[in-house]
Order: sequence, then structure tokens, then C-alpha cells
Amino acid sequence: MMIGRILHSDACMAEGAHWLGAREPRFAHALELCGPVPLRRRADGFEALMSAIVSQQVSVAAARAIQGRLEAAGLITPEAIALVDDEALRAGGLSRQKIRYIRALAEAGIDFDALRTTPDTEVVEQLIVVPGVGRWTAEIYAMFSLGRADVFAPNDLALQEAARILFDLPERPREAALRRMADDWSPWRTVAAGLLWAYYRVAKEREGVV
Repeated sequence: MMIGRILHSDACMAEGAHWLGAREPRFAHALELCGPVPLRRRADGFEALMSAIVSQQVSVAAARAIQGRLEAAGLITPEAIALVDDEALRAGGLSRQKIRYIRALAEAGIDFDALRTTPDTEVVEQLIVVPGVGRWTAEIYAMFSLGRADVFAPNDLALQEAARILFDLPERPREAALRRMADDWSPWRTVAAGLLWAYYRVAKEREGVV
């Protein structure tokens, strides 16, 4: 099975945004307010997915601090994690639950290189079997670390709220409803997500929320 389009540059994002704006007038309106949607590519691999787990349910600043301590201690590879006890991971700032998740990830034996050529749905299905890696985390990994152009994360609260405001919905759409809405934005659902995140920031600033 072939993989879809890969986002390599801001030009790819601009192509997708143009397609979305031509298809859906509300996206065209969002583009006028927000301007170009930048590419948000990150590195892929074990450290990237581990960082996503570290970031769950903590502030951005706290996540960066924890990740920094783990990097300084060299605890960012499966091999290094296997050699230390829980106390070493706890000293880095990890909770008991996250230590369990990160050990599970280290022991999962994921072939991160192979994921680069694995279809989107299979990427998500392979990742969510790991404790601590939910569908949202797997979809975010596919979007930002693998650069997949047609992935969406409908369980993201900011995307739900942005869709509610932009599409003038009576209430915030739940995951299943937003996933159905996003079907119309294929093959550029990742770009649609980027535009909705940008629109969310603009909308909240207008409401005086930061």
C-alpha cells in the first residue's frame, strides 16, 4: 500500500491551504485572518515519541524541563532506559505512570525507520498498542514527525473549539463528529488542522483569552 503526500516545506503547506480555501469559504476566511500556515515538522524516532509522552498533562515549560534533564542524563534511547532503575527516571521528573509508559515504549521494539514508509492508518494502529500512546499522540506523531499531509487529530480540544467557532456550530463537535467533518478536507487534513490551530489562537485573542 502506498503512503500519501509528505509535507516537506512551507510551499507544501501553501498548496494545501490554497486547496482548502478554494473548497471551503470558511477556510478562505481563516486564511485571510491567519496568513500562511507554517510547516511544523519535528524529528521522528524514539526520542520524539518519548517526548510526546513526557508532555502529556503537564505544562510546556514543565515538559521542556523534564526532557532537558533526561537528555542531560542520556536517557533518551531504549538502550539507556533499559540500563537504569526507576529512581534514575524519577530523578528526571517522571511520574510513576510515565515511567511505566516510557519503559513500555522502550521495550516495544518499534521500527521507526519503517514507519516512514508505512501508510497513515497503519502508523496509528501500530503506535496505539503501546501503553501511554493514545490515538491523539499517534496522530500528532504522524502529522509532525512523519509529515503526513492527510492526518487529523479530532480529539484535540483546540481543533474542536476552532471548528465550532469557524463553522458557527451550536456546540463543540466531539471526536466522531469532527472526524466526519474532516473527511471533506482530505487529502490535506494535516494542513486543515494547522489552519484551525492558527485560527483558534486568533479567535481566542479576539475574545481576550490567552
